[in-house]
Order: sequence, then structure tokens, then C-alpha cells
Amino acid sequence: MLQSQNPVALRDEIQKILVTNGLDRTCYSKILDYTVELFESKGLGVNYYGYHNIVHELEVTYVTLLAAQWESLHAKFAKEDFPYLFVAALFHDYDPGKKVDKPHEEDAVRFVLTDQKLHSLLEDAGIDENLIAALILRTTHPWTEDIRKTVEKEIDEYLSKSNITKDDDIKKEHFRKLGWFLSVADRIGGYALGDFTKAMEMAQKNAHALAWHPIYIVRRSVSYFEDLLNNEAEMCQRILRSLPREMRKNFMDNVLSFMKLREQEIQIEASLVYDNARFFANIEPISIRRDSDFIKTLDKIHEELPLPLQFKKEEFADSVRDAYTILNTLRLGSGNGPIVGFAKGGPIEGYGLRPDLNEPNYGLSNTAFLEPIAIRMGYWGQKGGREMRLLFTMQAQAKGYKYLASFALRDVISSRIQRGEQIEFTRPFNPERWDYYRIRL
Repeated sequence: MLQSQNPVALRDEIQKILVTNGLDRTCYSKILDYTVELFESKGLGVNYYGYHNIVHELEVTYVTLLAAQWESLHAKFAKEDFPYLFVAALFHDYDPGKKVDKPHEEDAVRFVLTDQKLHSLLEDAGIDENLIAALILRTTHPWTEDIRKTVEKEIDEYLSKSNITKDDDIKKEHFRKLGWFLSVADRIGGYALGDFTKAMEMAQKNAHALAWHPIYIVRRSVSYFEDLLNNEAEMCQRILRSLPREMRKNFMDNVLSFMKLREQEIQIEASLVYDNARFFANIEPISIRRDSDFIKTLDKIHEELPLPLQFKKEEFADSVRDAYTILNTLRLGSGNGPIVGFAKGGPIEGYGLRPDLNEPNYGLSNTAFLEPIAIRMGYWGQKGGREMRLLFTMQAQAKGYKYLASFALRDVISSRIQRGEQIEFTRPFNPERWDYYRIRL
């Protein structure tokens, strides 16, 4: 049920934990519902394809409370800690003016301290906003030495403002540990709530929203887990021991899967270097494009793209067979070698692009649209994408198109302009920084 990333199911599970631990007053359910309402109203609901959406917030809250429940049974946490972990987890990534996906803890703290409706709900629940602020600040990542010094000073300021902790060093230290507990639960979160398919989708969301090139998805995921398991070992093990066995297994299986995938990437790169293997960008004949095995191969590669980049997902097979579709593949070793990628597109009028693009060429039948290039995991960064893009441009030109339009990372577009490419129009989109551009052929 939880693997489905259903906010309603997550909300109900959180509500059950609250009631089980004595937080059955309506103010707590109102805080929970207000959080969902806020994320949805700011476009950060289930349809926001970024890591830090309402699903992530609810998953972290669920995992945090589930682990805290076990801790309270062993007298490490008190029941009074639950309301603080609950509210801090719900709002730790809330950024009402989100311009990039990476959360700004200061903005989340500012909201908690200034929103009048939340202030009223917290007051009803007897929760000190200063302590919520301290816990949220501790979720700052990465927790490097320079960042740590600055943030710990801010945390101490909020602990000193609270009537609960200002004159009690033992309680201050307790809330510092609560913050550490929350920060690690935040990073374990959804990776303990599903299999590797879900874990990879989370990594793709994070990469897409932070405008990472696909080549970095696996290697940075491995670094993320290594840092968590090595530098946060004490708290990481403590939280994992507090979770049900299935969730512990999910988390460790996902860590191992990312590491195995990274090993495969290194093996692929080594074989390309040692064997001096070459890529061949091929224009495939329509007879091949109608072959079911060929379509299945392309569809499998297509599914490795982040969801927003899977254009024509529901009609993929038909689009490959369509004679108006421009298509080329990337094969390894020879023109008949295994397919490791493809470039696909066609007349821009065949795509339901977002209306705020204001593309003046739409409807003039003079512009080819290049879908995001798809390459098998492990083969990114080996220059095959550039070869397919150049061949696609030549194909579009040969068909009489005057322009080519597509989407690309903002930094990639900038580097192409600096190299002298005639990119005449761009339309930026935040927070992903995955921008639209058009070139004259």
C-alpha cells in the first residue's frame, strides 16, 4: 500500500500512529490536513515531479513517528517528543516560494514562525514554534563542517528562546538529538518504503528537479548512501533497528542495488575504453521500426527516462511505427550491434506542449520537435547522445524543416550557445531548469 505513494494512505497511517501514542485531539489531524492542503495549493502535490513533494513529506513523517514509537517503548523518547517530531517532519521541506527543488530550511522555518493559521493550530496543541524551528534546521544537508557551525549556532538561538529549553541544558541536548534523529529519518524515508523500482524513481526525481545530468544519478546516489552509512552510522543503525524488518530489508536492498548498478556502469566504461568500442548512430528503416522486438527494446530504454521526459508514453509503439516520426538509434560496436539508445521526434504539432511556451511556429508545419534523448543506464556520458542529436538534426533538415525545438538542461543549452550553435530562443522552466529551446536549421 505504501509503495503506491498514495498521500491518503500515508495520511491514514500517520493518523493511526498519532492516536496510538495519545495524540488523538483534533488539532493534530487539522495540522496534518493543513500540510496536505498547503503542498497541493503550491503545486507540490503528487503531480509535482520533484523529490520534495507531499509524498516525501508524509513518508518522512511516517518513518520518523514509526521509529520514534519503538524508541519510546525503550524509554529513549518521551510521549512529549511526538508532537515536535510530527510537526517538524511535516514542514521540514515546505518552501512556499520554491524556485529550486532543494529545500531551504530557513524558508520552512520562516513559514512555521509567521503563518497565522499554523500558529493557531500549534498554540492549540501546546507546541513551541521555536523548537520546531530548531528541529527543521537540523535537517540541513549536507552536514559539512562549515554548514554545521552556522546552523548549530542558529539552532542554539531557537533553543534559548523556548521556555521549555532555555534554562535546561539537558533538554537542549535532548532536542539536538531529536533533530539528528529527524535528519537521518529524513534521508532514510522513502527508501525504506518500497523496492528498487520506487528507489530509482526517487533518485530520478531528485536528479531531474536538481537538473543533474543522467550520468550522475547512480554515482551520486551511491555517495549519498555511503555518507549516510559511514558518517551517520550511529543514528542510521539506531533508526533502522527501530523500523519493521521489511522496511530495514527494503532500505538495505536498495542501497545494494544502487551499488551494483554503479559497478555495472564502471564495467561498461572499462569495456568501452579497453576494447576501444565505438558507437554508431543509425537511421533505421521502417521495416525494422515495425518489428515488435525492436519496439520493445526501445520502450525499455524509454522507461529509464524520468517520467516527465517520456513523451508519447501511452502511444509509444504507434509513434515508432509512424512514418512521420524521425528516429535514429545508437548501436554498440557496429551498425548491427545492440541498441543502447535512440533519438525520436517529429512535427511539433504532434506534441501537446505546455501552453505557456508561446511557440509562434506551432501550426506552421516548419518545426521538428526532438524528444529527450534516451540512453541505457551506464552508457550516458560516452558522447553517443551528441551523435544521435546531430543525426536527428540532419534528418529534420532533409525532411524540409526550418527549425528544431527541444528541451535540455539549462547548463547544456548555455554551453551550446557558447560553442556557437544558433539557438535563437529559449524558455526557462523552474525549479527543474529543464528549458525549452529552438534553433534555425
